[in-house]
Amino acid sequence: MNIEKKKNSPALFVRQVRQELQKVTWPQRRDTFISSGIVILLIILFSLFFLLTDQIWSFVIKQIINFGTGF
Repeated sequence: MNIEKKKNSPALFVRQVRQELQKVTWPQRRDTFISSGIVILLIILFSLFFLLTDQIWSFVIKQIINFGTGF
């Protein structure tokens, strides 16, 4: 397998990067804010869910341990 590495000049690289960036479809500001809001809301909801789940399991396990030790 003979793979030859091409050596590109830094100027050519920058030119190619600029050409590729012109092809990108950037989201509108409104779309970015809506997506960010949804992500933040989901983080809060999942955090509350896992906090509640952890508290319930902690309570249940403590009750089982206390029952097993005879209070």
